Amino acid sequence: MPAQLFKLLAYGALSGAILCAAPAAAAPAPVQKLVYVAHHSRYGRIGTFTNTVTRNGDETDVDTEIRIAVSFVGITVFRQDASRQERWNGGRLVSFHGVTTTNGNSIELSGSAQDDHFVMQKPNGETIVAPASVKLANPWSAAALRGDSMFTPDRGRLDDVKITTGSAEIDIGGKPVHVTRYDVFLLDGEKKYEVDVDDGGTVDQFVIYSSDGAITFSLGG
Repeated sequence: MPAQLFKLLAYGALSGAILCAAPAAAAPAPVQKLVYVAHHSRYGRIGTFTNTVTRNGDETDVDTEIRIAVSFVGITVFRQDASRQERWNGGRLVSFHGVTTTNGNSIELSGSAQDDHFVMQKPNGETIVAPASVKLANPWSAAALRGDSMFTPDRGRLDDVKITTGSAEIDIGGKPVHVTRYDVFLLDGEKKYEVDVDDGGTVDQFVIYSSDGAITFSLGG
């Protein structure tokens, strides 16, 4: 065998061995994109609410995009756009940043876990100190519904809440789905949110109640 050919074959075998021995690339973190269509009890379809959930071991990142516009006789009377990022570690909220623009007025909030508290900074310099177990009013999973205090990201408000559970059946895409229903009440008894989680752990639907009516967010429309 000519020396040059021998060298080429040997080099090829060595390269193959190096490639085989190289560690495999890490698998991408699982990503779940949940797109909800919003329907107002008086105005019909008004926009979308999207949660993109990325899980990597004990860490979970939740990116939220909200696009809401309410029109009456062809005139937009209410608009809200929001972009928010939250990070969880082992079931605890460890950081938050969000910008919410409502009818042209923006509010930016940033928060982080500190010792046994979660500290949220408001644009006016006000600091809100919450328990370490605080949750956000963003039902990306049943894990976001455990605790007795909740931040409302569009107002930077901290509320004490009471959460009850029960069974229900809802219609998703023309099919009946069994869910666990989480009802979120303020301590004065006012019902604020209703969240339906199916047996696989996915939030299929949630409802926000206000004096102007109810907004139902349904997965996939």
